[in-house]
Amino acid sequence: MKYILSIFILTLTISLSKAQVQFIAHRGESSRAPENTLAAFKLAWELNADAAELDIHLSKDHRIMVIHDGNTKRTTGKDFEIKDSDSKQIRKLDAGSFKDSTFRNEKIPFLEEVIKTIPQGKKLFIEIKCSAEVLPWLKKLIQKSGKEDQLVFIGFDWQTIVDTKHVFPQNKCYWLCSTKKELLERMDKTAAEGVDGLDLYSPVIDEDLMSKARQLELDVLAWTVDDPQEAKRLISLGVRGITTNRTAWIQSQLNEK
Repeated sequence: MKYILSIFILTLTISLSKAQVQFIAHRGESSRAPENTLAAFKLAWELNADAAELDIHLSKDHRIMVIHDGNTKRTTGKDFEIKDSDSKQIRKLDAGSFKDSTFRNEKIPFLEEVIKTIPQGKKLFIEIKCSAEVLPWLKKLIQKSGKEDQLVFIGFDWQTIVDTKHVFPQNKCYWLCSTKKELLERMDKTAAEGVDGLDLYSPVIDEDLMSKARQLELDVLAWTVDDPQEAKRLISLGVRGITTNRTAWIQSQLNEK
């Protein structure tokens, strides 16, 4: 009887926690559409993702481009460094065919194009892949967007995300980290600088880490999770968001279980 009661309590806890967790489409719905393209973001919204995540780099002519790599080779077959190229060159590239021919001629988007697609009540996570040099241009763009309250900022470079929080004090900012050693060294300072939370490689997340994060009043998000059992573990620990390549599928799997 005690065993059955324990299972019931655990199931109820996970169900209640799941209702509070954001499922974030990694580079858009990238399992089914080419990553970081308008097609991927529109599909994420159609599948009712709570949020979507993208990556940005600054072009030579100071346009903010949505692409993961600093170079266009992997997703377009053409070899251009974003920081050394004008946006007109970058926009001529086909960023869809690498996924499937049906996506031929999908462009590398401007950030403002993706922001326009955000439905009411949804969030867009903007990962800053370049340096803090982008921040003045990002501020101008976002002030014009009319959707500032729907944007969240993330980044691996600690100083850049701290600087981002100073530029956007009203927006949530999360430090991305993949190693526990670096994380433990900087958690206290991260909280002291006003950064809102941590966006972590899921295997580093455990109960001890979550306990320390709660003490510091830091939210914890996890990436990149395509395994329902791992998602279930993270939800039971109290993470606030899960980034996944398969947003609709992983939610359906959790609902079935």
